[in-house]
Amino acid sequence: MFDILLFILAAGVPYYILLEKIKPIKSKHIFLLSASLLLGAVVFSSYIPNEHKTPLVIISLVSALFSIYKATQTTNFYKLGYYLIFVNAPFFVLFEGQGSGAMFSLSLLVSLVGLFLIARFYEKNYGSANYRYITGITLVRPYIGTYLTFYLISIALYPPFPHSLFILSYIIKSEPNLLWLMVVGTLFFGNFILAMGVMKRTLFGRPNPNIHYVHMKTSDKIPHILIIILLLVLSGFGLKEILS
Repeated sequence: MFDILLFILAAGVPYYILLEKIKPIKSKHIFLLSASLLLGAVVFSSYIPNEHKTPLVIISLVSALFSIYKATQTTNFYKLGYYLIFVNAPFFVLFEGQGSGAMFSLSLLVSLVGLFLIARFYEKNYGSANYRYITGITLVRPYIGTYLTFYLISIALYPPFPHSLFILSYIIKSEPNLLWLMVVGTLFFGNFILAMGVMKRTLFGRPNPNIHYVHMKTSDKIPHILIIILLLVLSGFGLKEILS
């Protein structure tokens, strides 16, 4: 059962391509399903620790490379969210037996929940979760710009966010081989390029005069503040992991 769950997670290409073809299923539903599968895998891994065979890691890596390509072609926050799940799946599969992949994936999910809330804010106030024309957000609406910046630099593996600390800890403690180098390299460059690309297209540049920029309400801000606090708490665990 657990191997089947991991295979669905790792082999994301046929999974999300199939769901994307079914029109009644929206991108946010695919994200929620993908995130639920990853969370399920994280929970199961704490009870059923094991190491997975090389073919599963390779399938996951191929899926990650294709997901990076797909992510560069979208300007939708929901789609970006579930593409990032598959981009990072190889790390979970490769290091799940050590428990390292689980903590990394949990940290990733926390950031992606924040990204999901940003997508909902865009959808509610701008008509869609597409960020193509909504640029210069930090200049005119600093709160949403600040939260989005936190999530993107966290996804891009910048310290002191937990993603970077957990992966750094496992790099220090692991013995590299060719497949290990390919997975880690894909994670580092894939996450960084995608996150920085979104930052460039949303946070910076001139505001669009045709867009009515909307302020975040207090009820919108509270979940983001809680998510950032949780990320900082996880960063503490990541730093402890490096120092231990």
